[in-house]
Amino acid sequence: MPLFTRPAIFSRPFFEDKGRAFWTLQAAGWTGYLILRGVSSVSNAADVSVVVPVVIESIVGYSITLLLATVYHYYRRQPRFAMAILTIITLAAATLLYAVLDAFSFSFIKLQSPGLNISLVLGTIFLNFTVLAGWTALYFGINFYLIVEDQIDQLATLENTASSAQLAMLRYQLNPHFLFNTLNSISTLVLLKETERANAMLGRLSSFLRYTLANEPTAHVTVQQEFETLKLYLEIEKMRFEERLRPTFDVDVRVAKARLPSLLLQPLVENAIKYAVTPQEDGAEIAVTARLTGDRVQIVVSDTGPGLNETKARQSVSPSQALSTGVGLANIRERLAQAYGPDHKFETRSIPGGGFGVEIEIPFQLEEPKKEFA
Repeated sequence: MPLFTRPAIFSRPFFEDKGRAFWTLQAAGWTGYLILRGVSSVSNAADVSVVVPVVIESIVGYSITLLLATVYHYYRRQPRFAMAILTIITLAAATLLYAVLDAFSFSFIKLQSPGLNISLVLGTIFLNFTVLAGWTALYFGINFYLIVEDQIDQLATLENTASSAQLAMLRYQLNPHFLFNTLNSISTLVLLKETERANAMLGRLSSFLRYTLANEPTAHVTVQQEFETLKLYLEIEKMRFEERLRPTFDVDVRVAKARLPSLLLQPLVENAIKYAVTPQEDGAEIAVTARLTGDRVQIVVSDTGPGLNETKARQSVSPSQALSTGVGLANIRERLAQAYGPDHKFETRSIPGGGFGVEIEIPFQLEEPKKEFA
């Protein structure tokens, strides 16, 4: 349970209907003022009749503040300096009017010869000014609070929109080399008149593209769905590399329904194919595993290729390929940061004896996570 809860009167739902909120605060404020002044007067004079001037004073004050609310609403549309000057002038005039009416009503009730008395007006003007100045401060303070809250809501909406757009852009940032190579392989199979293989490859490509385009780009999918998509992707690539590509999958049943950003692992597998399978004559193995570690999901994508250090030493990676790898890894890092904030781990490492691996650790979640870190 939180140690501090913001009162309902200062929460957004209370001010959703600003008209209702104004009348509620107006009635509550002046009722409280009437009770406070009435109790104070009775305790000092020990006479219930002294409550009558207080009631009239409260009614007059209530009416004057209604007029002030209308005038101040107009002033809020003016430049700040003009608004301040007009507010001070109006407050002074309202205080004088309040004091005159208050003094006249008091003399009419209490004095034998009713009329305006300067000393009586001066005696009430300080209290009237304090009441109206306090009401004015509350009026502008609450309206300033509402303006700030509206701006915060608008900023949050813009941030969520920008975050969703960025996530969609990252999800659609698939390497065009994959599509080009696949279509080129299909074209080659057609020229070789291997129609069945070409149709099979085209069907799998259609299924994969249908999945990437049909699903919401910012949505999360289960680990099982992500692995099934990877299998579909690797089936397409296996028709190109045949026995040189040897994928293995190992999913802990406890994390099968855990959620993660869709197509998060595809760039990692694509990099493994590019830098482990392609440069080696006998190809390489690509292993994708998912484990439950405490309350977190650990996913590892590894290969038996030359490894990062050896690849750099041989300079077998062109600048464009290195850039592609960096973009792919940066893409995943950004998507993880967008989805989980600092509550994730992303590490790359060379495997002793040859190979390269990427380890991802995310919270175990069974429902679509809220975008708290966007």
